[in-house]
Amino acid sequence: MSHPKPMLSLGQVVLFGLAYMTPIIVLGTFGVLAVVTEGAVSGAYLAALVAMLFTAHSYGRMASALPVAGSAYAYVRHAIDDRLGFIAGWAILLDYLFLPMVIWLIGAAYLNSAFPEIPVWAWLFAFIGLTTLINIIGLRLASTINSVMMLVQVLVIAAFVALAAHYVLGDASQPLWSLTPFIGNQASSSLPLLMAGAAVACYSFLGFDAVTTLTEETRNPQRTMPRAILLITLLGGLIFVIVSYFVQLASPGYDFANPDAAAYEIARNIGGDIFVSIFLIGLVVGQFASGIAAQASGARLLYAMGRDGVLPKRLLGRLGRYGTPVGGLLLSAVVALLALKLDVLSAASFINFGAFLAFAMVNVAVIAHYYVRGQRRGVGDTLRFLIAPLLGLAAILWLLASLDARAITLGSIWLACGLLWLLWLTRGFQRPTPELSLES
Repeated sequence: MSHPKPMLSLGQVVLFGLAYMTPIIVLGTFGVLAVVTEGAVSGAYLAALVAMLFTAHSYGRMASALPVAGSAYAYVRHAIDDRLGFIAGWAILLDYLFLPMVIWLIGAAYLNSAFPEIPVWAWLFAFIGLTTLINIIGLRLASTINSVMMLVQVLVIAAFVALAAHYVLGDASQPLWSLTPFIGNQASSSLPLLMAGAAVACYSFLGFDAVTTLTEETRNPQRTMPRAILLITLLGGLIFVIVSYFVQLASPGYDFANPDAAAYEIARNIGGDIFVSIFLIGLVVGQFASGIAAQASGARLLYAMGRDGVLPKRLLGRLGRYGTPVGGLLLSAVVALLALKLDVLSAASFINFGAFLAFAMVNVAVIAHYYVRGQRRGVGDTLRFLIAPLLGLAAILWLLASLDARAITLGSIWLACGLLWLLWLTRGFQRPTPELSLES
């Protein structure tokens, strides 16, 4: 059986996860979060960061115990039950299949707004084709491109924060320290508003989960993966909190002409027309880098599920000449063509349902693997393998309940389809789902 060759270092894995998270997206979604939280975007990101750190800890523990590709799918099936593992994989597959499509659709929409003479579908085909080609050639090329694109994002973000701080101190004549970005302007701002915002903000934290699909391609994964997962979550979360804090100071409240494009309005206000163009370039570059990471991670999850026969093995369970899962990459590209008939909101509305369901099951998997089966019940172990995952589970369930009704409905339909496929696969639960090999 063929397996990917370990080649990725801690730094490359962290970079890949941060690229997946697309740090500059904090600017692209600022207006939407400001409206949801009534001017407390930083508070929403801080709440999301705290919640995600507990789940990131659980992912790190399971990545150390089971250094294989497959993410939540592999962890839950081996720690709890193979059928529940399938449901976890099906839930997170929703994210991995549709997230690249959403990323490319957003990038195409921004470019179409700047160059309206070129239709959205042309930009979409360019995103899909170039990203798929890069990922088929292999991770070394993808990692190099991500390094350059992350540098562009960091420079644009730094410029945005510097201009926002200059505007606050100069034109706005305000202090640089305030609790307003964390609690909002209105007395009515409350924890439910923050949690509703955090439920949306968690879209940006999927990077720590995505890198677990690269476990088999990472050097010394038992040590590298737990460290990378926590670093990605912490660094990404701090970027979101700090950037949103300064932007919220420069533009207090949540009254925008168009919340979906609030960052353009703010960029023009603090930096003028030239900076608006620079911001657009940075945002599109960020979307491209994120698309590379999202498609690569999704294809490797499809590879893990295809390798053991849960999904069609001939299509998805084999590696191409460059050692990459070509079948999964091509399937991701085909799914992305649905963007030709969808808008961003309808495409992205139910992604977090799958993420939260999988996150909840991974927290339970830690308890099952270490505390129940492994009998790890000392004081320190109880904190790591029982208390921490229980806190993570509680936070995720709260975020899940904070999603809007449409997202829950669409996510439930996807889950029902997965249950029907599982019933067929197991002939009505008369036989177990095929077992994933742990050979590296």
